[in-house]
Amino acid sequence: MRREQAGLTETVRDPDLFEAFYRRHVDRVTRFLARRVADPHAVADLVAEVFLAVLDSAHTYRPGRGSEIGWLYGVARNTHLAQLRRSARELHAAGRLAGRRLLDVDDIARLEERIDAESPARRALAAMAGLPEHDRALLELVAVDGLTPAEAAAALGIRQGTARVRLHRARRSIQQVPGVSPIMEGTK
Repeated sequence: MRREQAGLTETVRDPDLFEAFYRRHVDRVTRFLARRVADPHAVADLVAEVFLAVLDSAHTYRPGRGSEIGWLYGVARNTHLAQLRRSARELHAAGRLAGRRLLDVDDIARLEERIDAESPARRALAAMAGLPEHDRALLELVAVDGLTPAEAAAALGIRQGTARVRLHRARRSIQQVPGVSPIMEGTK
């Protein structure tokens, strides 16, 4: 038993013996992984990972517990499962980083309704894009976000009189834009 175990350990140390081991088993390992993974690039990567893992773990092979191919399938299975766990972690991390989750049909319908309901505000924001920054900021707070002119003045750190003058000037500037005037009327 010690001698057979030493055989696989010696095999991974000798390039010629390892090449023979690889050639003897690569087709079976490839078939094993191809039954579990549909992407040919992933299969090729996993086959390579399996034989790299063999180099690191040959000392764990115990001939008394089964054949080389059985042990090799165990290495392939563990390599495949590790890849699945890595993929799941990456997907979860990407989802957390992106702040996204999968949307169901009801979520999409609610979002479409919200998007439709906000189209006048989007038109107002687009019309405001040409205004000077200080006028645009005030008008956005009042017309789009629904603050009173006094609240907007406080938010921007300006006097209420200054806010009223800027608001009047901004309204006059965009009053000719179609679809925007009705939204601006409520901003007194």
